[in-house]
Amino acid sequence: MSPDTNQAKVASSLKEDRGPWGAVLVCGAGIAGIQASLDLSAAGFRVYLVEESPTIGGGMARLDKTFPTGDCATCIISPKLVECMRDLNIEVLTMAEVAGLEGEAGRFHAKVLQRPRSIDSSKCTGCGDCWSACPVRNHPELPPEFQPREELSGEDASTLDGFLFKHEGEPGAMMPVLKEINERYGHLPRAILEQVASRWDVRLTEVLRVASFYDQFRLQPVGRHIVEACDGTSCHSRGARAILERLQQVIGVEPGQTDPTGRYTLRTVRCLGLCASSPAMRVDGQSFGRVNLDRVPDILEQFA
Repeated sequence: MSPDTNQAKVASSLKEDRGPWGAVLVCGAGIAGIQASLDLSAAGFRVYLVEESPTIGGGMARLDKTFPTGDCATCIISPKLVECMRDLNIEVLTMAEVAGLEGEAGRFHAKVLQRPRSIDSSKCTGCGDCWSACPVRNHPELPPEFQPREELSGEDASTLDGFLFKHEGEPGAMMPVLKEINERYGHLPRAILEQVASRWDVRLTEVLRVASFYDQFRLQPVGRHIVEACDGTSCHSRGARAILERLQQVIGVEPGQTDPTGRYTLRTVRCLGLCASSPAMRVDGQSFGRVNLDRVPDILEQFA
């Protein structure tokens, strides 16, 4: 296909000329398609990876963290992107779609329609000269400047000014500022986070990324006392579920909620490091081991 053609043409016809099993067509170059292509290539198949967008990676490439572990999405997918593009047994066809499929199971012939890029991708160095030479003029629109949705009260504005001034010019100032706010209010109010983003001229998502990553920060109001029930392997095998149900009965809320009086916030954690004394729980950082159902009310009463 000529790189400067103005019409989309059939890019390739997948033929069974690569080994006794032929080639394999993988539709979609997200994380699943990339992994499938790598596995098939390792098994000795010639792979054609077809993706309708200009780049591979799919939705995972746009994520910050992954559920439920909170691992960095980029750290997971980046090595696979590099491996996929360098694998000589994988042919990546971007801006393409399957135009036809004929034959029967085990002997298909597929035709892929690939839209032109108007450049020779094998010679592209990313210099950007084509942007100025392109006859089609696209004028990018900058997003509107971020503005907080509501103004802070005089007291809150004065408090925030003090925190920002205290850490002004300090490297990595976001963490200590968020820590001061969290200690002052017991959580990180959305209105104050918006003001931090506006005054520092950063995206709100950058502030929320830090605020949501660390367990010490709270994005919602919490009670005066944080009650944490361990649900790790050791505690779970020794009756942690019964302890949690007892806590729910005494406090009257589900995990992640705060009781109406604002006294307790109930949470579950994976491990408290007290496996030898399981089942365990923790209140405001104070740990209790070998907890039984009768001890739960007594422990909570210590934190009036």
